[in-house]
Order: sequence, then C-alpha cells, then structure tokens
Amino acid sequence: MNPLRMVSIILIVAGGLALAYGSFTYTKDSHDLNVGPVQLSVKDKETVNIPQWAGVAAIAVGALMLAFGGKQR
Repeated sequence: MNPLRMVSIILIVAGGLALAYGSFTYTKDSHDLNVGPVQLSVKDKETVNIPQWAGVAAIAVGALMLAFGGKQR
C-alpha cells in the first residue's frame, strides 16, 4: 500500500470521526504549587470543537486522493 493511499484513508476516517463526535476534550496542567509536603495542582479541561465543514472537507479530499491519486508502477 503506497503512502498516498494510506493518507487518503486516514483523511476519510478522521473526517468521519469529526462528523460523528464534533469535538474532543483534553486536560492540561495550568498551575502547580508546592509548599512543603503539600502539593496543589490545577488542571483545566479544554474542549476543541470541530466544524462540520472540516469533516466533510476531509472526507472529500481523502476520496479525491483515493480516486485520482495515481497508480504506482
């Protein structure tokens, strides 16, 4: 399987996941405080919204790359 075909399949899958879920959440450390034996940590939850047009565009680009990507000789 050539690299172009793998990238196009990854784009199609990522576009489908973007349409299915619409966003993803991750946690990042923002503040740490160490006072003697006491440790405090603040973690922020960040949500990234993925627009529907981005999911559709990823599927379209992946499908076009798969269809017209050229043949390996």
